[in-house]
Amino acid sequence: MAATPPPQIAIVGRPNVGKSSLLNRLARRRVAIVEPTAGVTRDRVSTLIEWGGRKLLITDTGGLGMVDEEKLKSHIEQQILVAVSTAEVLFFVVDGKEGLVPGDQMVAERLRKLDKPVLLVVNKVESLSDELLVHGWQRLGFGDPLPVSALEGFGISDLCDRLLEVLPENPDGTLEEDTGTLKFAVIGKRNSGKSTLINHLAGEERVIVSEIPGTTRDSVDVLVDWEGRRMLAIDTAGVRKKSSLQDAIELFSYTRAKNSIIRADVVLHLFDVRESISQVDKKVARFCVSNHKPVLLVGNKIDLADSVDLSKWDNYVRQQLAGLQYAPMSFISALDAVNINETLEVLFELRDQSSIELNTARLNEVLQEAKVKLSPKSKGKIPKLFYGTQVGTMPLTILIFVNDPKIFRGQYERYLQNVLREAFDIPEVPICINFRTRSREEAG
Repeated sequence: MAATPPPQIAIVGRPNVGKSSLLNRLARRRVAIVEPTAGVTRDRVSTLIEWGGRKLLITDTGGLGMVDEEKLKSHIEQQILVAVSTAEVLFFVVDGKEGLVPGDQMVAERLRKLDKPVLLVVNKVESLSDELLVHGWQRLGFGDPLPVSALEGFGISDLCDRLLEVLPENPDGTLEEDTGTLKFAVIGKRNSGKSTLINHLAGEERVIVSEIPGTTRDSVDVLVDWEGRRMLAIDTAGVRKKSSLQDAIELFSYTRAKNSIIRADVVLHLFDVRESISQVDKKVARFCVSNHKPVLLVGNKIDLADSVDLSKWDNYVRQQLAGLQYAPMSFISALDAVNINETLEVLFELRDQSSIELNTARLNEVLQEAKVKLSPKSKGKIPKLFYGTQVGTMPLTILIFVNDPKIFRGQYERYLQNVLREAFDIPEVPICINFRTRSREEAG
């Protein structure tokens, strides 16, 4: 029987009151970007926490009433509306140091119209004088305010205890990712269509879609049921050259994109087929290769590229992205939902290939045949390959015992990877080979 989804709690308030800091404090890790700039949080950023034996889904939102110079205000307001409408309890966060301002009054007026429990959270209470002023917030009409410091952790336990008191009884609530859930990161340079693809899968505007490059700054997880199978899509911030990162927000987004790749089972590397491969694309591809992640190369926006020869573009991409010659290629239109289902099917196939269990006897037979066919070059030392064994999946990892690992690394390592892919019919995934020194006596 499917697990009951956990209750959802939305964090709302005007800009710069510490909503993202509160989310990070509750999660006990950096989930949302924290930066003293209005509009840093644009999408809904959610995290699962556990308190008092219950699982809770906490969602951070953009600042209500924000004036955005990039004209995204309406998109952000829509994200807030979705978060508020799906939440069972709202955390109304205010700034205890700055005091009551018209922006707080505006938020309060909107929340009073909702038939939902609202907990008034007075943030930035970090001294006795701050705490003495908390009672003044009762004038907003949401009962006793709860003083906290997201920065220092003060009051967080009381806030969570109070939350459990107002939540409806549902002790079995959970949103655990079962072992069958496919986690895939959607990466690529800015404005390649990542958010459009995620929104199509989610069936709603889960992340902001805009023609303004770099709209998604955080990485956003979206759980999707697709044809009876579960997928966790990780929409990453569009990345660009590190040297051109203009502020801390961009730097956090770049780091978050790399972390998303590490978390994922499979990576979907998205490109705009009308544009050339950038240094950013190459750098991200190298990061995937170094972390042995299965990659699906996806050319997007084919609806806008009538003049593009897709077969030539396929060859061009493989020439540009070193180390990913074996990766499969797909072409889609995320906007028109062209070839989406077929592309998702390939993601599951890549996971299956990366999860295969190799027969040890057959593995060693293949390795010895490969060595007889082609032996590594060595000056003065005879290369000896004793035996190998599989030690992991996702990535598929092989440990091979040899007399001198230096002889086998590099070009010969890539040769063995290609041999193993062909022998075990896993042509589209990386194979991680580790060489370990072992003498003849130890081996026999």
